[in-house]
Amino acid sequence: MADVASGPTVLVAHPAADVYGSDLQLLESISGLVAAGWRVVVAMPEHGPLHELVRRRGGEPQVVDFPVLRRASSSAGGLAGLAVAGARAATGLRRVVRQVGADVLYVNTVTLPWWLTAGRLARVPTLCHVHEAEDQDPWPVRAALGAPLLQAHRLIVISRAASAAAEVVPGLRRRARLIYNGVPQPETAVTAGSPGPAFRLAVVGRLSPRKAPHVALEAVALLRAQGREVTLEVCGTAFAGYEAYESELRERAEQDDLRGAVQFSGYVSPIWSVLERADVVVAPSLREPFGNAVVEAQLAGRPVVAAAALGHLETIEDGVTGLLTPPGDAEALARAVATLMDDPSRAASMGERARLEARRRFSVERYQREVVELVTSLVP
Repeated sequence: MADVASGPTVLVAHPAADVYGSDLQLLESISGLVAAGWRVVVAMPEHGPLHELVRRRGGEPQVVDFPVLRRASSSAGGLAGLAVAGARAATGLRRVVRQVGADVLYVNTVTLPWWLTAGRLARVPTLCHVHEAEDQDPWPVRAALGAPLLQAHRLIVISRAASAAAEVVPGLRRRARLIYNGVPQPETAVTAGSPGPAFRLAVVGRLSPRKAPHVALEAVALLRAQGREVTLEVCGTAFAGYEAYESELRERAEQDDLRGAVQFSGYVSPIWSVLERADVVVAPSLREPFGNAVVEAQLAGRPVVAAAALGHLETIEDGVTGLLTPPGDAEALARAVATLMDDPSRAASMGERARLEARRRFSVERYQREVVELVTSLVP
């Protein structure tokens, strides 16, 4: 374990050991803090692939037993049950904060409110990184999720959509700072793949109803019904508990109108090889607080067609750096893709404008600088 006297210590509470959007964003936070002289300890409730990546960035992963609020529990009854479990956990988590010698506690999601309580009990400055933008839950549920944020001294919100969702509780706005995600650029230029007989689409993200890859499948079916030769590569795995949804996607892909046109590639990292194969990237997610996959596609110079929802409204300028369509509307998604198929020069120029804008707005360097500034400002 690193010498705690070598620099200030930040303890990061993170809900999982996966390697998707907010998990990968954590790695950029770690790199920035370590480069600035911080010791970074990351507490996770399980072992997983994120542990080794944390080590490579200079962080210290630890397994700590604590509950995590899941979407399945975000009902009034579920929240009440978790509140009891969380209250019991908070005392033990306070001991963890003190044992680590944390100068700052960095809670990397709203789904760990007991860590915020632990920070207050330990009298340590506490920051919560709000990656969520739950604007469609009933007000009592949103208020129950937002109220614990009052225990945080400061908030990072990843988009205006996330900020609006958090501000259901009065008093949070003055604590929040908007810091857009920083998305790594490809190490080498992503060139266009070799032309083939089919127009190639890709969708990247977790396989869940809210990410809505089923909308992309239906859009492809509509395009093929028009006589257009279109294929779709689906990249991602299902959340635990959503295995039945993935089975439904695979069953739909085997129906006559889609058979042979859909490829399931599972989890792919780095994603650049997929983007190199794609002519257009589709992002049908219904409730995307930011959308790293959209920015990755833009950095690869690929035109994006996305649902006009939440964070997509901030990463895409409709008609300039991508196309926006009504959420859940497969017909509109198909029409937008068709316009790019019929106008290759427009698709290419849109992809290039998106690449330049993404490099300007969503760089890792800018993100790390802003995170380090905010964390450092909390040290007494």
